[in-house]
Amino acid sequence: MKQIEGGVTAAKGFEAAGVNAGIKYKNRNDMALIFSEKPCVAAGVFTTNVVKAAPVLWDRNLIDHYDDMHAVVINAGIANACTGEEGMDYCKKTSEAAGKLFNIDASSVAVASTGVIGMQLPIDRIVNGISLLKEAKGNTLNHGHVAAQSIMTTDTKPKEIAFQFEVAGKTATIGGMCKGSGMIHPNMCTMLAYICTDCDISKEMLDRCAKTDIPDTFNMITVD
Repeated sequence: MKQIEGGVTAAKGFEAAGVNAGIKYKNRNDMALIFSEKPCVAAGVFTTNVVKAAPVLWDRNLIDHYDDMHAVVINAGIANACTGEEGMDYCKKTSEAAGKLFNIDASSVAVASTGVIGMQLPIDRIVNGISLLKEAKGNTLNHGHVAAQSIMTTDTKPKEIAFQFEVAGKTATIGGMCKGSGMIHPNMCTMLAYICTDCDISKEMLDRCAKTDIPDTFNMITVD
């Protein structure tokens, strides 16, 4: 295994983007997209915090009940946490808007929000931001880098990494990005992390890998 340059777009078949949608911040990007050119299997692990934001509940249901994932839409600035039924409805509207725009199933669109707790999302800006993301997306390393910058909140720098490795005589790539420099306990809490790979792997095996690996990696990190 060797480290290479890149993040979520390092693996073949993945695109990304970051744009300024005016969610909360001025003069900086605050929405990001990860897009798979083809439907891909997905696994996920989520915080064990008693209070879970609407996107956590929404995405956990998608991962548990649907086989394929096609896109992730992320906003920074407002967390969509402690927002009740309205917050859940905004998750639904975000997925539906992305599904319609990209001509994919809404059930294959995960959503994520990070930032201030208790505020409702400006859903009109979110929907408009998805259109901007569609225009901006691409598969270069810089597209992935811009996406990593766009999900930052209190982070002092973007976090991304990529590796190549051999499996069954073929070269595969894995790359990821994450955000979070505070409030990452318990078990990631408000941290967001996304890992993409072009390795041919089943959903069952991917799920096993994620759930086996996380306790000794992300869940070992604390800043408290």
